[in-house]
Amino acid sequence: MRRLGLDRIWWLVSPQNPLKATTGMASLESRLSRARSVAGRDRIDVSDLERELDTVYTVDTVRHLTMKLPHLKFVWVMGADNLAQVSEWQHWPFLFESLPIAIFDRSTYARKALLSHASRFFARSRRSARAADRLVYSAPPAWVFVQAGLHSESGTSLRCRGKWVC
Repeated sequence: MRRLGLDRIWWLVSPQNPLKATTGMASLESRLSRARSVAGRDRIDVSDLERELDTVYTVDTVRHLTMKLPHLKFVWVMGADNLAQVSEWQHWPFLFESLPIAIFDRSTYARKALLSHASRFFARSRRSARAADRLVYSAPPAWVFVQAGLHSESGTSLRCRGKWVC
């Protein structure tokens, strides 16, 4: 949060990723509970907003947030594993064109992410990691690739290993 200069983080737990199978997926309630126990910080709000809004696609959630809360500055935060496949998402360019994006490195995904279709498509919009704390003030499209404490596992495999499901 400090690295990006953010006041808060809204951790959106999705009811169901349309690109993932439902088999073996923990219930939304279980994933929300686990996320809340992991977040454990005052300025990280875990939410099932997508269930409340009845949105399936990230683009629809982002569209809703930016239209309903125009006075707030949003930064979309995701792992490098998502950058590697974001071009499979519904109307993915809209996401980059709607708000700044911070991508956090995941050791086994960095190369794939930085060579991905989305990364190449929006290459001119990439900002220096040294400017990550100013990303929130950047007009989209703007994104930064942040190297942090690396964890090679995907969120799904971490949940499996943590016995959230499987």
